Amino acid sequence: MIPFLDLRALNAQYRDELIEACTRVIDSGWYIQGNECKEFEKEFAEYCGTKYAIGVANGLDALILILRAYKELGIMSDGDEVIVPSNTYIASILAISQNNLVPVLVEPDIHTYLIDPSKIEEKITSKTKAVMPVHLYGQTCQMDRINDIAKQYNLKVIEDSAQAHGASFVDKKSGNLGDASGFSFYPGKNLGALGDGGAVTTNDEALADAIKALRNYGSHKKYENLYKGVNSRLDEIQAALLRVKLRHLDNEIEKRRVIANYYLENIKNSAIILPTLARTLSKNSHVWHLFVIRTTKRDKLQKYLLDHGIETLIHYPIPPHKQNAYKEWHNDGYPISEQIHNEVLSLPISGVQSLEDTQKIVKLINFKV
Repeated sequence: MIPFLDLRALNAQYRDELIEACTRVIDSGWYIQGNECKEFEKEFAEYCGTKYAIGVANGLDALILILRAYKELGIMSDGDEVIVPSNTYIASILAISQNNLVPVLVEPDIHTYLIDPSKIEEKITSKTKAVMPVHLYGQTCQMDRINDIAKQYNLKVIEDSAQAHGASFVDKKSGNLGDASGFSFYPGKNLGALGDGGAVTTNDEALADAIKALRNYGSHKKYENLYKGVNSRLDEIQAALLRVKLRHLDNEIEKRRVIANYYLENIKNSAIILPTLARTLSKNSHVWHLFVIRTTKRDKLQKYLLDHGIETLIHYPIPPHKQNAYKEWHNDGYPISEQIHNEVLSLPISGVQSLEDTQKIVKLINFKV
C-alpha cells in the first residue's frame, strides 16, 4: 500500500532531534508558555517575515482569536461581515460564525480553486469589515488584487494560511501578505506538530498584544484579566518539536515540488484536470500541501487506485454551504464550489514518497480512469 501520507516515516527522519527536543522540555520542568514557545514564535516570525508570531492551541483558534481581537480593539462588532471563499475547509467559516460575525461566501476560480478577486467587490456592503483569502492546497491567492480591493474599501485582510507554510506571493511569504494570518500545525501539514498547534502572524503590535492576552484567559499578568479570554496556548513540547521541523521545512517543500513537477509533467490522461498555477506565481511559489486533480470520474478513479494499493483522499467532499451546520445556506447556489467538491481527488505527496511510488501512481492513472 502506498499511503496518502506516512506520518511515521516523515517524523522518523528527525527522530533523534525530536527526542532531544522533548527531553529538553521534560528536564526543564516548564511546560506552558516557557522558553520553547518564545523561541519558536521568534523563529517562525522571522521565517514568515513578520514582526510577531503568537503560538496558540490550533489553527481554528488562530483565526478565531484574530477576529476576536479586532472586536476587542473596536474594529469589528457583532453582525459585521467577513468575505470568505465558498469552497474552503469549514474552519475558515467557523471562525467567523463563532465571533458573531457573518460569513459572506464568494466563489473560487475554477482553475486555481482560490477565491476569485473579480467576484469580491460585488459582495461588499456597508457592514463588510474584512476579507479572508484562503491559500488552499499550498498556493497563495491573488494578493495584489485582494489587497487593492481591501485598501479601497478599508477592509482588513486576514489570511488563512493553514495549508500554506512557506508559500510565497512575489517576494513575501504567506503570513505576511495581509494584516494578520492564521496557521495550523496539525500533524499532516507541511509544518506539522505531533499533536495540535497553531499560530497567528502579524505586523500589528496592538493586535499581537490583544491576541497574546486573549489566548491566556485574557491576561498579560497572572490574575489580572483585560478581556474575557480563553485558554489557547501552544504548549512547550509542541513548540520544541516545531522548532526542529521548522529547520527542515524548506527541504520538505522542495521534495514536494519534485513530486508535484513529476505529476504535472507525466500525467497524460485526458480525463484528468491537473492543478493550475495562478498567473502571477512561479513554480517555486506553491508549496504543494496537497496535489489535487479533478475528474468527472472521481469516485471510479479513487476505487481503481485503492484496488491497486494507492490511498487517496478527497479535500473536501461536501462544500460548506451544504453542511448541516449551515442549514440556512442549503438553498443557496454556488455551482463552481459544488463542481469542485464533486470532482477533486488528492494524490499522495510528501517528503518521504519515493520516485518509484510516484511513478507507479502516474502509470496507473495514465492507464485507465
